[in-house]
Amino acid sequence: MTARVAFTLRVRAELADAYVSRHSPVSAEMLAEIAAAGRRNYSLFLDRATGTLFGYYETDDAAAAQQYLAASPIAAAWEAEMAPFFADLDGRPDQAATPLVEVFHLADQLADAGSSASAPNESIPS
Repeated sequence: MTARVAFTLRVRAELADAYVSRHSPVSAEMLAEIAAAGRRNYSLFLDRATGTLFGYYETDDAAAAQQYLAASPIAAAWEAEMAPFFADLDGRPDQAATPLVEVFHLADQLADAGSSASAPNESIPS
């Protein structure tokens, strides 16, 4: 089963341009580590007005992906380079990001609606 993971961090306003530049592109070595950890469909979005960074990725095992990157010297070096860009950060960015709770997913609800639509509805009188 695919886990969808979303998180936020806060980028320092005065470093937003440099933060964006550091991701254009990310080193091939770090990209390979992210993929090796099992993360895919990974995106980052930045609200420059507030400094809010929103991240999203999918993985088959979120805990294993997190553990892999936590133990990776390549990820540790990247996160050490990136840490100064973040405000209110306690720890490595990947490890200290604020996780978000998923409250809606269109495909899941469409699938649920499709399965319940084919089931008889006892509340409608015949």
